[in-house]
Amino acid sequence: MNLSYWEKKSLLTNIDFTVVGSGIVGLTCALVLKERFPKADILILERGWQPQGASTKNAGFACFGSLSEILDDLKSQSEAQVFDLVKKRHDGLVLLRQILSDEAIGFRQFGGHELFTKADKATYDECLSQKEHINKLLFPLFGHKVFSFKENKYGFKNIEKKYCYTPFEGQIDTGKMMASLINLVLSKGVKILNTISVEYFEETKSSVFIQTNRFEFESKKLFIATNGFAQQLIDEAVKPARAQVLITKPIDGLHIKGTFHMDKGFYYFRNVDNRILFGGGRNLDFKGEETTQMGQTDIIQNRLEELLRTVILPETMFEIDHRWSGIMGVGSHKSPIVKPISQHVFCGVRMGGMGIAIGSLVGKELAQMID
Repeated sequence: MNLSYWEKKSLLTNIDFTVVGSGIVGLTCALVLKERFPKADILILERGWQPQGASTKNAGFACFGSLSEILDDLKSQSEAQVFDLVKKRHDGLVLLRQILSDEAIGFRQFGGHELFTKADKATYDECLSQKEHINKLLFPLFGHKVFSFKENKYGFKNIEKKYCYTPFEGQIDTGKMMASLINLVLSKGVKILNTISVEYFEETKSSVFIQTNRFEFESKKLFIATNGFAQQLIDEAVKPARAQVLITKPIDGLHIKGTFHMDKGFYYFRNVDNRILFGGGRNLDFKGEETTQMGQTDIIQNRLEELLRTVILPETMFEIDHRWSGIMGVGSHKSPIVKPISQHVFCGVRMGGMGIAIGSLVGKELAQMID
């Protein structure tokens, strides 16, 4: 890249900390680094023209896990591990709201709901029988019963008579949240360069050499916060997972309000601007959705539309207005990876589809890994 002397001097010289990825994790990491080291020169590199993974592509769920998800986690983890995971999500949401304010992120606590289709009666029965056990497990964190069952007041069809409800779940405006976070970081003097991909890095004795698609430079420390794209830079147990989403055109008199889960969290929908935003279906093709390529597939989009017609809006005419996808970072474990890779390189990845909930907490923990 044909850089001028001024560009090299002002943007790429004497960099203390470089953060790769301008999503929730990367931005929060930079923010906390600036608070800890006010005089530090901090640079964020972003591969897209805006955050390109999941931070700007998500459905805007401020959630900590549905009842069926928590019960499913208990089949492979101890109660202490599951409690710790839910606590991280809870604490991360509290931190995000503290950093930006509820108004800045458009937070609305309408409650969360889990629907069970007729084909999923076994899960429904398990949730009914285990509800009080999970409420007891989570009581120290929330101070109240977390889950209860309520009558189907929204007219959903082809589901069990009742759905599971929690008052502690909310929704946010993803666009407002990310714009507010970016503006806050920029106001602290942190630099963000977009359309810059890190292609290679090598640690030296006192710094890290970084080669991008446009230039090369050195930084004293490197923080990798690329989540679903992490495998392109580091060898950690995190894989990309594409999430496909659609949104309807405005629907007159839409009465559905809240966040909704189905099939152990593999499907999710909510109201926004008199529309239904609906995403998920990765479980229909796990291998095919293990990709960093944006896009949609017929098998998933057709299933989303079918569920809209038969379950969510069975007596309402609707049209699809827009479709998109985002890239999450998942693995065999749902706990995020926050660790030093070497003396000068650190990573905070594998949000497990819960980036809104834990992203800010992971970013904070990442920034606190250096003295």
